[in-house]
Parts: sequence; C-alpha cells; structure tokens
Amino acid sequence: MLLDEPSLGLAPIIVNQVYDLIKEIRDSGITVLLVEQNARKALSICDKAYVLENGMVNICGTGEELMKSDVVRKAYLGG
Repeated sequence: MLLDEPSLGLAPIIVNQVYDLIKEIRDSGITVLLVEQNARKALSICDKAYVLENGMVNICGTGEELMKSDVVRKAYLGG
C-alpha cells in the first residue's frame, strides 16, 4: 500500500488515528510505503526509513536508528 502524506492538513487527534490504522495494516502483513514529511510520526512506526535530499537517498536505517541520529534529529526533528 502506498500512502503519500496521509497526515497532511489533519487535526492532531485524527493524525494519531490515521497512524494507528497504518500500524494495524502493517502488523497484518501488508507492506506499507509511506511518503511523509512528518518525520517524527513516520519514524515512530517504520521498519526501514530513507531520507531523501535532492532526489537521492541521503540517510537510511531503522526508525529507531534514525531517531538517534544527530543529523536526523537536527535537520528533521527539531533538535
């Protein structure tokens, strides 16, 4: 399943519900490809993440690895 910016423009409570549904879909065994600018939310549920810069893969790893990355924290997670 391909999801492109599924949380764009939604109220925070709805975003949480959308991500709960995405987790359920993923946990059911369906592969989910998520294109998302909300890095914190995306990294919290992903198995593998790719950060693109100028159309090229700049950084990749598990969501947990990227959440711990100084580069990702500074550039995408606000510190």
